[in-house]
Amino acid sequence: MKKKIVIIGPAHPLRGGLASYDERLAKEFQDNDWDTHIFTFSLQYPGFLFPGTTQYASGPPPPGLNIHVRINSVNPFNWYKVGKELQKFSADIIVVRYWLPFMGPCLGTLLRIAKRNKKSRVVCIADNIIPHEKRPGDTVFTRYFLGAVDAFITMSEKVLDDLRSFTSQKRAKFIPHPLYDNFGEKVTRTIARQRLGLNENDRIVLFFGFIRRYKGLDILLDAIKILKEDAAINHTPHVKLLIAGEFYESDKPYMQQLKDNDIEDAVILRTAFIPDNEVKFYLCAADAVIQPYRNATQSGVTPLAYHFEIPMIITRVGGLTAMVPDGRVGLVASPDAASVAEKIIQFYALGENYFTAGLQEEKKKYSWSNMLQGIVDVSGVNDTEM
Repeated sequence: MKKKIVIIGPAHPLRGGLASYDERLAKEFQDNDWDTHIFTFSLQYPGFLFPGTTQYASGPPPPGLNIHVRINSVNPFNWYKVGKELQKFSADIIVVRYWLPFMGPCLGTLLRIAKRNKKSRVVCIADNIIPHEKRPGDTVFTRYFLGAVDAFITMSEKVLDDLRSFTSQKRAKFIPHPLYDNFGEKVTRTIARQRLGLNENDRIVLFFGFIRRYKGLDILLDAIKILKEDAAINHTPHVKLLIAGEFYESDKPYMQQLKDNDIEDAVILRTAFIPDNEVKFYLCAADAVIQPYRNATQSGVTPLAYHFEIPMIITRVGGLTAMVPDGRVGLVASPDAASVAEKIIQFYALGENYFTAGLQEEKKKYSWSNMLQGIVDVSGVNDTEM
């Protein structure tokens, strides 16, 4: 009989990076002959807690996946019901995503009920253990959730260190975030820029993904001011910043910063959610991807850049530098505007093909087969004593 796996986390009809990841992971297990199911949320966040425009995708579900829309994150009666369903489902492995302490009570409860079958092993893929933006109850909710988990996968060594501050006894393994290879194949810069209505000859760097303070867009806007002033003095081509992603906080401070810095002509705003079928055009239109974060564990933007072989300029924070070797696939700056501007200037001085070979070689490390094998290994389902 096939081994059975359940993945608990966002998936269609929900949208976003977590959903894309869970669907791609499900496909990997399915392609390796596992009986694969995703249990996703009928209600992920109450409306007042969600900072974007909508939680839901507009397109059709991914073909061939078994997605069960079940979990209500705020209804304890639902947690019991779903837990009983999972208990009867009797999966060999339950993989659960953990990215926010708000989910701790819901997921911790239904997992405890599911494990009463004495069969299912729970493996958590921990995006974060300590959240970027702290709230009351974070530690209590996280401890409750962790108590229901048998083993852990983290996608950065920083998260593994955070995990060890909560528990040192349970199995845990660091496996880098696999490549997002489910957004299509690379297209030429010419095709991408034509699709997006961008000038083919401009120098364009990309900030991609939802916008929150910890991601440092304000740092980057100050860097663009420095670059504009430098270009005027040295009579060099201007660098334009393409911002592609939805605001998850007020856009007013950023709009004011554009005016105050006199850089409105140097910034291209595409500040709405980017549908999956458009992602490749934004990545392939860019000369480089900029991640000017104040703090970070890992980033889903990095595997995207690797897949499309786009160089990166990142800041020296959290787990970013582990995935972006300085001088090989991109450049590493300090998290301040002057340093980011300096690295952008250095990037263009090196030339657009400088990082190509490094990107093509380094990306080989980030496979979905590694993630699948890591999950199976830490779960213990193949241990001789089981």
